[in-house]
Amino acid sequence: MCRETLTSIGLVAGAVFVGTCGWSGQVLFLPLALLFPLLWSLAPTRTAAVMIAAAYFLAASRGLPQGVVNFYGSGEVHRHGLWLIAAAGFVVVHTVCWMRRSGGRRCAGYAIASVLMILPPFGVVGWAHPLTAAGVLFPGWSWIGLLATATGMLALTTRQWPIVVVALGGLWVWSASCWEPPSLPKGWVGVHTLLGPSMGRSFDLEQQRLLVRAVRAEAAIGARVVVLPESAMGFWTPTMERYWRTALEGSDVTVFAGASVVDPAGYDNVMVSMNRDGGSPNYRERMPVPVSMWQPWLAWMGRSGGTRANFFANPIVTVAGARVATLICYEQLLTWPVLQSMFHEPDVIVASGNGWWTAGTSIVEIQRTSALAWAALFNTPIVVSFNT
Repeated sequence: MCRETLTSIGLVAGAVFVGTCGWSGQVLFLPLALLFPLLWSLAPTRTAAVMIAAAYFLAASRGLPQGVVNFYGSGEVHRHGLWLIAAAGFVVVHTVCWMRRSGGRRCAGYAIASVLMILPPFGVVGWAHPLTAAGVLFPGWSWIGLLATATGMLALTTRQWPIVVVALGGLWVWSASCWEPPSLPKGWVGVHTLLGPSMGRSFDLEQQRLLVRAVRAEAAIGARVVVLPESAMGFWTPTMERYWRTALEGSDVTVFAGASVVDPAGYDNVMVSMNRDGGSPNYRERMPVPVSMWQPWLAWMGRSGGTRANFFANPIVTVAGARVATLICYEQLLTWPVLQSMFHEPDVIVASGNGWWTAGTSIVEIQRTSALAWAALFNTPIVVSFNT
């Protein structure tokens, strides 16, 4: 083998390692993802850059094929086909932006690729963005920490990369030695459930009674706001609103829970703020899961159905007097929803999800890790609530 081929093989293997370990679901391993731009910039050819980008993304999203099987009950072709389609956007962007000449041009190319993978349309599948590591390297530094991480990330694509690796490695060791997870806001609590795929599929009276008991138990020990998982209230109807209003009579607790609002054109995946006086949806998901939920092609064909994507809507909502940045499930894997919300300086981050379909994968752990990292970066209390 020629030297160029051996170099390419080594870089691809490194990308697999970085994607697998950096996105393992352990928050302190996130800085490994920052090695991806270094590996990409060292590619000797555009073909090698393609393979490095594909290796990193496929390793980071390795739980998707099993998740597809859990959700659809589909076979090998379907699950691996969707996995490759999801990777296509990431690979195309990093292929086009790779520059044959190293130095400033390649650095600029990676800067463009990085921004493209934050914002729609490519940001719709912008998982595993290395910027997420900012919360581990610079906890509490807010936008300055994000800028410092972005600067280091870009510097890794230049000839000064050995110095940058040492500097970022030192910051990583220092941060890991004194790491503390983000705090829970006073009076708030997230309820985790193990209700599997039955969550939110229909009006299950016994399931709703179980959730009411969980809320009352938390309220009895001082909770003011109880967060329930995505889809906890099922289809939001006047009947569901009356049921919960009656269940909360005599209590000062507020429930912030997931539901679906259906109309003839499709539905919105929402979070509902509910207390003894009633409630209504006050957050509509900005980016649902593509294919399984968000299906824009139905409208193009004149058909109804699918979840609406509200892209840049409601970055902040008010719950029990607090300004809340809400991230439902898939949004926790992306970058633009959280950055848009943090620009408005929320009091609390709420990360809610219905991850029953992720059984046998680390997807839920990666979602939580991402949300925790962002909360740490901006020093914002966070509440997490998942159904698995």
